[in-house]
Amino acid sequence: MNVNDTERMYALLEMLNYEPVSRPEDASLIIINSCSVREKPVHKVRSEVGKYRVLKQNNPRLKIGVGGCVAQQEKGKLLVDLPILDFVFGTDSIDKLPQIVQEVTATNRRAASAQFTHGEPYQIETLVKNPGVSTFVNIMKGCDNFCTFCVVPFTRGRERSRSLREIVADIEKLTVRGVKEVTLLGQNVNSYRSPDDGAGFAELLKRLATETDVKRIRFTSPHPKDFDEELAEVMQTYRQKIMEYIHLPAQSGNTEILENMNRGYTREDYIAKARMLQQKISGAVLSTDLIVGFPGETEDQFEDTMSLLDEVPFENIYAFKYSPRPNTKAAKMSNQIPEIVKSERLSRLLAKHRAQAFEMAKKYQNVTLNVLVEEFHDDENFCFGHSTQNKSVHFDGTRDLVGCTVPVKVTEATPLLLYGECV
Repeated sequence: MNVNDTERMYALLEMLNYEPVSRPEDASLIIINSCSVREKPVHKVRSEVGKYRVLKQNNPRLKIGVGGCVAQQEKGKLLVDLPILDFVFGTDSIDKLPQIVQEVTATNRRAASAQFTHGEPYQIETLVKNPGVSTFVNIMKGCDNFCTFCVVPFTRGRERSRSLREIVADIEKLTVRGVKEVTLLGQNVNSYRSPDDGAGFAELLKRLATETDVKRIRFTSPHPKDFDEELAEVMQTYRQKIMEYIHLPAQSGNTEILENMNRGYTREDYIAKARMLQQKISGAVLSTDLIVGFPGETEDQFEDTMSLLDEVPFENIYAFKYSPRPNTKAAKMSNQIPEIVKSERLSRLLAKHRAQAFEMAKKYQNVTLNVLVEEFHDDENFCFGHSTQNKSVHFDGTRDLVGCTVPVKVTEATPLLLYGECV
């Protein structure tokens, strides 16, 4: 979602006749788009701003701003803590960026805009200067789940969905510009509900598959509790367009920890949901998010997360140490886990999955996959794209294949990359 927000900022700034430069030394405007889902990126914002101190001293007309989730979280405090900052804008203020930049430049006064617009309908059009073969499309924003570890409800606000009719029209315009694949974005994408007629996420997928010319549809991230059989059946019915890759965040393999996280399902529920998806969607490929070291997590509870990898064949995992976030319930829990324990558990989890991933990758050896070609690299004469299973694939090819879906036979399979030849 942050990548998509950044593309929107580029398009908005182009309206003010700004153009990207390759070096900060050549810039008259520097914007840091920030994430606050974990603690490390928050610290990184402050160090990143500090890098430009000398540039600001040498060029007082240079304007520096921070946007995104850290800006939403910290608001005007960032202006106090970082005197070289000129402006701060939150996640609901991205479309105000041109006005903010114009005002700060004209008046030389600092500004902060980080108010939520909860009462307003969520109406936007995808703005991207060069959408390419594959692009992101926001269908909703915010989250109402309030998982105890997650800062998103405080940095992205409450759930709001775009109208289904607007999304269909938006994506059809993108296909006219050459887009072949869209990834639908939302903090909890499968709780989507059209404000016009109450249509849910399954209906949205069906309408996109039947009423637009887009060739491929992906989405992220769904919530396990909202992934029902109707959605799985729509994915199977329209699998010629809806890809079989599903990112299904588990967060933990232990029921008590899941309850403390306020996830709304048990270990058994999650495993049953994963098996339902594999049964309903032929060839379904699963990935997940996992957190280690959540407050109070015992060694036995961590082992439940380790054993979840034996129950569900995750081809990819995104695993992180628990990081306390402001305003969240988990940050106030007294039984925080020492950093050294969290690091050791994360290492064990990643090592276990690494061994499993190499084994799972073998199933792609000598198999022919349909690959949407996204890039051609002149320097090494190879094409790059993604298969329907969301696998990154390199193969020898030519520039004219960009935008085409081609059959590629895999000659070498690793967990992160597949190498092959066009057949």
